[in-house]
Amino acid sequence: MIPKVIGGLDAIIEPCPNFQAMKKTQPDIRESFPCRPNELSPLIEQLLKVRNDVLQKEKAYKNLGKIHAVNQKSARNLLQYMAFRLHDIRDMQIQMTEWGISSLGRAERKVQATLDTVLQTMHHLADRSWEPKEKPPVCYRDARQILEDNTDQLLGAHPAGRRVRIMVTMPSDGGSNYYLVKNLLMNGMNCARINCAHDDKKTWKKMVENIKRAEDATGRECKILMDLGGPKLRTGEIKPGPKIVKIRPKRSETGRVEQPAKIWLCPKGTEGRSPFLPLPNSWLAQCRIGDKIRLSDARGSSRKLTITEVTKSGCLATANKTIYFVPGLKLTLKRAGQKLKKSTAKIGNDIPNRPGGILLKSGDLLVLTAKQIIGENATLDEIGKMKTPATVSISLPKVLNDIREGEPIWFDDGKIGGIIERVTKGHAHVRINHSRPEGDKLRAEKGINLPESNLKVAALSPQDLEDLEFVVRHADMVGLSFANYPKDVEDIVRRMKALRKDQVPAVVLKIETRLGFENLPAMLLAAMQAPSCGVMIARGDLAIECGFGRLAEVQEQILWVCEAAHVPVIWATQVLEGLAKSGLPTRAEVTDAAIGQRAECIMLNKGEHIVEATKALGEIMLRMQDHQTKKRSLLRKLSIAERFFETQPYQPKKDLT
Repeated sequence: MIPKVIGGLDAIIEPCPNFQAMKKTQPDIRESFPCRPNELSPLIEQLLKVRNDVLQKEKAYKNLGKIHAVNQKSARNLLQYMAFRLHDIRDMQIQMTEWGISSLGRAERKVQATLDTVLQTMHHLADRSWEPKEKPPVCYRDARQILEDNTDQLLGAHPAGRRVRIMVTMPSDGGSNYYLVKNLLMNGMNCARINCAHDDKKTWKKMVENIKRAEDATGRECKILMDLGGPKLRTGEIKPGPKIVKIRPKRSETGRVEQPAKIWLCPKGTEGRSPFLPLPNSWLAQCRIGDKIRLSDARGSSRKLTITEVTKSGCLATANKTIYFVPGLKLTLKRAGQKLKKSTAKIGNDIPNRPGGILLKSGDLLVLTAKQIIGENATLDEIGKMKTPATVSISLPKVLNDIREGEPIWFDDGKIGGIIERVTKGHAHVRINHSRPEGDKLRAEKGINLPESNLKVAALSPQDLEDLEFVVRHADMVGLSFANYPKDVEDIVRRMKALRKDQVPAVVLKIETRLGFENLPAMLLAAMQAPSCGVMIARGDLAIECGFGRLAEVQEQILWVCEAAHVPVIWATQVLEGLAKSGLPTRAEVTDAAIGQRAECIMLNKGEHIVEATKALGEIMLRMQDHQTKKRSLLRKLSIAERFFETQPYQPKKDLT
């Protein structure tokens, strides 16, 4: 009997007493490699163990029957991917690369198919037969097509010449300015986002109407995402600051005035354009263009204003120096250097208060309270010792039942941080450990993040439930803000089905908390009970929740998990923000936008230059899609390589073969 030898390696399938003698004559396949790799048999056995574990864990999942029929294969692949990522295969990847075999680094869309293909190749190299009984849920082309189909269904048809869609957050005037919406569509917008945390149903309806009108006029499709506000954990009301209005001119680097300071002078009891001063109507009636106003401001500095515009509702005055106005300040009106009959007037008490703030420095104590009080700074005694700590209420008092001592807390997008030092009924004592050396002011309505707290807050707020009836009638997608648990997803799907019997909008899970990230696979399986869903990486809150140092890692993992589920991803927060707001992009944000093309859609926020930002993003996407798709580099021909060989003293040699 002739033994079957595994490619000349140190293993046999059938025993043979003359194996050692035959092994000396059997050629070692590794000798033909340009660089000699390690033996293959141990690697095969390791990978077979991984494969078996992946399939066992997939079969152990009990709720596959709840998944919508169109998502069954994707759900199985997601389960396989999560089981696959329980293993550390880095050493195996290095060995597979030495054999010129796929290192499994692109297995997301088709886990079992990739494992089986690699194992078949390895068995062939080892001259071993292998015929697995289990068939993969998806193969290579299937997986790619499923993701493309899901993307088309969620985000609209593939834009001509570009793979990645562009989503734009509608500004408030998107309801009144049809031509803005039309220009956005003409310059590359594929999806419009309406943020339900702002404006109202009347404005949202006008936005939808303008989007539909622009679609008809341009012949371009535009899907609508309506983003529910979600539960807002924010600071409560804070004692307002003093009644002061400050104006200052815009100066050049050399100190020259480029644009004078402006202020509206209005009759008492009315409001003009901000900033404004309330003054007696009889005094304002005398004002003429060119008149001068003399005053001594709140600091005692002598100042002068010039009337530059007169209307029925008041006057516009300008100044070339900074001025502080307070109630009761005396203004003297002059014309051609002469006082008028009623030349003097006092500023009324209708000046708005400056926003209040609690000054917090590292080491300070801040008390969060469930009571709806007016927040205040700490009070000190005569020698500067604290009598009462700074206190502020919070918008969701029940959260105080979920936090524990030692957990971190962040305020105002991470500008101020602290540690929960003590929790009592209805109160939490926070020791501040992060602020600027001079301190930072915590103001009302600022966001609060508790990244390590197990918060039991429903994703749908009472306001969301009220808005949902409007949203399901007008949106193609509904954004679920602060999605943390599978039950949050099941709840919104159930409520939407109750409100709309025909076609329920797709759910987009906004991942913006640590809990949301950790529960993403389970939430995806819940969302896949409906035919279509998506994920938005809301990188603003997510960076605070997970830490800025981990953001890059976390957003990568979200991309991988969603690709395994064949679920489209929207890359959001601060993309080309400098360009959208000021008209000038930074180098960093251009690079960030280029990386974002690994998602299926990139979202831009509103800004004065949003049309230019939309066009610029489309151009970046067109360039980058020839170089990168998902995690795979695309090796298109490089012009830099052509130029190198055209300019170098290179002489092609004869064919060495």
